[in-house]
Amino acid sequence: MALEKGIAEQVAAFIAAGRPSSRQQSIDDRRAGYIASTVLAGETESRVHIQTIEREGITFRVYSPLCGPAILPTIIYYHGGCFVSGGFATHDKQLRQLAFYGECRVIAVQYRLAPEYTFPAAHDDALKGADLIWQHAELFGVDKHRITLAGDSAGGHMALVTALRLKAAGEWQPAQLILIYPMLDATAYFESYTRNGLDYIITRDTLLSGYEMYLPGIDRHHPEASPLWRDDFNGLAPVHIITAEFDPLCDEGEALYQRMTEQGVACTCQRYLGVIHGFFQLGGISLAAREAIRDVAWKVGR
Repeated sequence: MALEKGIAEQVAAFIAAGRPSSRQQSIDDRRAGYIASTVLAGETESRVHIQTIEREGITFRVYSPLCGPAILPTIIYYHGGCFVSGGFATHDKQLRQLAFYGECRVIAVQYRLAPEYTFPAAHDDALKGADLIWQHAELFGVDKHRITLAGDSAGGHMALVTALRLKAAGEWQPAQLILIYPMLDATAYFESYTRNGLDYIITRDTLLSGYEMYLPGIDRHHPEASPLWRDDFNGLAPVHIITAEFDPLCDEGEALYQRMTEQGVACTCQRYLGVIHGFFQLGGISLAAREAIRDVAWKVGR
């Protein structure tokens, strides 16, 4: 298969530049580069209201359609960035579009990042953020019966582990999970890490260096380091997984679909062709990204 034209141009430039490695960058440069990439994210949807709320040390960015009822179906969203980068600035355009097209509330949770904060800091923040939204649902304008936990890359990992923690505690559960090319396996077991690991901008090194900074001294098979291999998915809410053809994580996302289905979870999986890891944030150059955003919005707002 071929890459989408706009993405192919970005990949060609990356290869021509010598495939610069994330391992050679300072963490500040890595984070700044992620923010700089938002020029590829497409339109800035203006038909939304944005509010920042802080509760018990967790900061939330709340995106709402301009018109609509006070209580709305809600996405609790965890951003990607390989556990070391990302935040409200890197995901602003996608979250605006999700709120507008889904006619829903989107609440982004800022969690602590490595290397300053290591495991389980991000996991704990992700769970605390979700619980605070649940406890203060009226303040946030959240329909408790229509909460989606969602995220991309490391954020997809956070959404999954948060749902598993909630289930294990016998607490509330979301109505569904949407996992966008989630990071699931710190052991890098699958062949797509080799097949797609060098050329497609978000490389094997990018992903594994993130795990290394977040999980120092942690067994890579720990159930919250590599949740793919868990056997306690049964009882989770329905799950939708998005994978990308040229992503090092493509195989593990599809393996999660298989494992969840075997364990009795209502799970669907869609592979987008011609795209790379991170394509959900490339709406300015990728038709697949624009379609994926609308598809996720529809699944939440329907």
